[in-house]
Amino acid sequence: MSVASSVVAGSPPVGEGVWSDLVGQDRAVATLRRAVTGERHAMTHAWLITGPPGSGRSNAAKAFAAALQCRDGGCGTCRACRTALSGAHPDVTLVRTEQLSIGVDDVRDLVRRAAMSPTLGRAQVLVVEDADRVTERGADALLKAIEEPPPKTVWVLCAPTTDDVVVTIRSRCRRVELATPSDEAVTALLAGRDGVPYEMAAHVARIAQGHIGRARALARNEDARRRRAEVLRIPAALTTLGECLQAAANIVGAASEEATQATEELDARERAALSEALGLGTRGARPRNAAAALKDLEEQQKARAKRLQRDALDRVLTEFTGYYRDVLVLQTQATGRLINSDLADDLHTLARRSTSEQTVARLDAILACREALETNVAPQLAVESLMISLHTP
Repeated sequence: MSVASSVVAGSPPVGEGVWSDLVGQDRAVATLRRAVTGERHAMTHAWLITGPPGSGRSNAAKAFAAALQCRDGGCGTCRACRTALSGAHPDVTLVRTEQLSIGVDDVRDLVRRAAMSPTLGRAQVLVVEDADRVTERGADALLKAIEEPPPKTVWVLCAPTTDDVVVTIRSRCRRVELATPSDEAVTALLAGRDGVPYEMAAHVARIAQGHIGRARALARNEDARRRRAEVLRIPAALTTLGECLQAAANIVGAASEEATQATEELDARERAALSEALGLGTRGARPRNAAAALKDLEEQQKARAKRLQRDALDRVLTEFTGYYRDVLVLQTQATGRLINSDLADDLHTLARRSTSEQTVARLDAILACREALETNVAPQLAVESLMISLHTP
């Protein structure tokens, strides 16, 4: 019996059950639900879910995994749904790396898991939330597993775009593309489900530009709103070279501090757990592999902190992109509404003091900075170069 055919009829409608977090993704949800309910030729063993940041790639993958385990196709309330969504289901493996990449050893562990028969008799589902971070050697190992899958194994890969996954893997996957949710859809979600006051929900939905997680964080966290306001005051202050260099130092320093705050307690717990496992601090000889194990942990923690710092810097670049997009709208008299309407005075001032060609060049500089950070250019150098490019005499 196929995976899909083992799910009975009576699945919840689009937007209900396990699919309720997928805002504005009716087409993608319909595709996944057809596979779950066993519609002819709708199911396959390998899927690639793509979409812009905040569109809900991971939520879609986890919902699909839960629906495949649920007797009602994703009711959202049964034990199978709840454990699959939380990562506690024995036949659902959720992979989200905290490191910069997913190496070949990690992929081989997944491949071994994929070869196991499902404990509950439905499907062995492996969700890789960061498939774009799989290394070249890891991709080779993953390709073989996707080419020769066991009969009840389903791979669900997630990535920002199809181009972020090697062509040999994406060519063997059925693709599901998510769209950027509309401001109205995000507003309705925050106001209706999360209880955010409507005006606040509409405001954060607009400035988050369709990123649901970012909108929710801004709605709930006053510090997040304050940090964003500080970032958006920077462009108007870049009038001298010294101010550019100081702004770069402040941005990188804030990103580093954010990463440290996010990892400090976790790092300490991991080191304590490893020390206990190795028997460090007890009487007796120090295990021969202790130094190597501690060094490996430190390297993993540094890689995690580096990723979190880069993520924080990426959020700053996203805010800058929205800011200069607004300036360009004013300069070209385009019909689009302003993302940062609360900064209209600053935007109008910069629009008058510069040309649309200069604004396009600044948007290009932001993109170049993002690409530099992705290729491991030192953050300080990349951001300093950007600030100088954004300089307005």
